[in-house]
Amino acid sequence: MAITSALKINQLSAAWRLPAVQALIMQGLAAVFVWLSLVSWGWLVSSEPVSIGVAVLLQGTMAALLARWRNLAVWWWLIQFLFPVALFLVLALHLPPSLFLIAFLLFLVLYWHTFRTQVPYYPSTVAVWKAVEQLLPTDHAIRVVDVGSGLGGFVLDMSSKRQDSEIIGIELAPLPWFISWVRARFSQSRAQFIRADYTDFDFSQFDVVFAYLSPAVMTALWDKAHAEMRPGSLLLSNEFVIEDHAPDLVIQTEQMRTPLYAWYI
Repeated sequence: MAITSALKINQLSAAWRLPAVQALIMQGLAAVFVWLSLVSWGWLVSSEPVSIGVAVLLQGTMAALLARWRNLAVWWWLIQFLFPVALFLVLALHLPPSLFLIAFLLFLVLYWHTFRTQVPYYPSTVAVWKAVEQLLPTDHAIRVVDVGSGLGGFVLDMSSKRQDSEIIGIELAPLPWFISWVRARFSQSRAQFIRADYTDFDFSQFDVVFAYLSPAVMTALWDKAHAEMRPGSLLLSNEFVIEDHAPDLVIQTEQMRTPLYAWYI
C-alpha cells in the first residue's frame, strides 16, 4: 500500500510539472479571481454590470501573470492571455460544434503528446540536411536516427544519399508518422519510420543522433545522449543549444535560417 501511494504521489507530481496542466489550473484560478472581483465590484462600487469583454481581458491578464509567477516559458504567458479572448470570439461567432470536433481530432493526431513532451512540430530545411550530410563519415556505413522526424523529409533525403547506411526516423504523433511512412513506401525508400517515443530508444545503437526538438527538452536530451551514445558518435541539434554544454561545432550558412549545433561524444 505504501509503495502504491508513493507511486500515485509521484505520478501526480509529474503531472503537475507539465506546463499544459499548470496552464489549465491557472485558467481555473484566474476564473475564480475574476468572479470574486466582479462580485465585489457589484457589492462595493457599482450596481452596473461589468461587460463580458472586460471580464475576458481581466481573466487573460490574471492567467498570464500566474504563468509568469510559475516561471513558465514566455510563450505560455501569451497563450494564457489569448486563450479566454479566443474562446470569447469563437463563441461570439456561433460556429457549429462539429467544427470544433474536427479541429480537435486534427490537432490530436498532429500534435498528440505535445502537452507532455513539450516538443511541437518543427520542420527542418534542405539547407540543414546538406550541412548534416557534410558532417557524416563517408568511409563506412553508419546508423543515423532523427528523433522527432515529423513528416520525414530529413530521413528520406539522407536515406537517398546514403544508400550504404541505415537511416531511421522516430515520431510519436500518429499523423506525421503515417505521412512519412506512406512517403517512404511510395518512393520505395530504404528509410525506416517508427512510431514511438525516442526516450524509449537506446542511443548506443546509433552513430549519429539528429534532433529538432524544443528548448524545454534539450538538457534531458543531452543527459540521455551522454549516458548512452558511444565514444566518437555525434549529437546534432537544429536551432536549439544545450545549456551549460558548448557545442563542438556551429554551422550557419546563408541558406540556413537556423544554425546547426554539433557535439562529439
